[in-house]
Amino acid sequence: MKRQAQIERKTKETSISLSIHLDGGGKAEISTGIPFFDHMLSLMTMHGLFDLSLRAKGDLEIDFHHTVEDVGIALGEGIKEALGDAAGIRRFGEALVPMDEALSRVVLDISGRPYLVYSVKATGRLKDFDLELAESFFKALVDHAGLTLHIDLLYGKNLHHIVESIFKGFGRALDQASSLDERRAGIPSTKGRL
Repeated sequence: MKRQAQIERKTKETSISLSIHLDGGGKAEISTGIPFFDHMLSLMTMHGLFDLSLRAKGDLEIDFHHTVEDVGIALGEGIKEALGDAAGIRRFGEALVPMDEALSRVVLDISGRPYLVYSVKATGRLKDFDLELAESFFKALVDHAGLTLHIDLLYGKNLHHIVESIFKGFGRALDQASSLDERRAGIPSTKGRL
C-alpha cells in the first residue's frame, strides 16, 4: 500500500503544489517564500520521517497569513488522502520535545474529528513571521486532515525555540500515530470507521 498523495491548490491568493509520502525518510524540499516557515516545515518533515515536497506562491506582499493557512489546508488534505481508510494505523501519537529551554507536548488522534487545542502563551514576531500564524497553520491542517490535536507549551522563553519544539513535536506525533501496527488488520475504531 502506497501511503502518498499529491495535492494542487489554487486560489486568487495562493498556488500550492504538494506531494507527501508517509513512509519516507524525512526528505524535505520546501519553498513557500517564507524562510522561517520553510525551516519549521523542514524540521517537522525530518523528525516525522515522512517525505514532503512543497512549492507555494502567495500574496506575501500583503501578509503571510494566506500562504501559511493554505499550506496547512493542502498538507491536511495530503495527510488525509495518504492515510486512505487508515486501516492498520496506531491512530494515537504523542511527543514531548525540548529545544533548549523550551518544552512542548504534542498529542494527536487520527480520529476523523477535527479539533485543535492550542495552549501556547507566546506572542511576538520572528523577523516577519508572526507567531499567531503557527496556530492558523495547525488549525487549517487539523480541519482538513481530520485530526484531534493538542499542543501545549509547558515552558520556554525563546520564541524560535518554542515554535521549533512544536513543529518537531507534531512531526514525531504524526509519525507515531500514522505508523502501521502489524497486529492491527482493520480500522482502529470500534465503529469500523474513523
